[in-house]
Amino acid sequence: MSEFNNVRKIRESKMMSKAELARKANVTVQTIDRIEKGNECRLDTKRKIILALGYKLGDRSKIFSEESGDEGEASNQGKRSKIRLKNGKS
Repeated sequence: MSEFNNVRKIRESKMMSKAELARKANVTVQTIDRIEKGNECRLDTKRKIILALGYKLGDRSKIFSEESGDEGEASNQGKRSKIRLKNGKS
């Protein structure tokens, strides 16, 4: 599944190479490449990238979409529950 993020845009605006971001975030260049292509990653990896880009963890929505990962799944579960209740099924 693909997820939207601004990692590449922010990294390039800071004149940072993939290798430099990977080094600062303590992940591989391949991980940075996969994330920039829209592949999912673990929450811990997102945290490392946010901090390596010089942002605070509270700024995560500026880098990663809010509908990604656990937050999106929780939202989807809530929608499914509402649909079941609306249809009269529990």
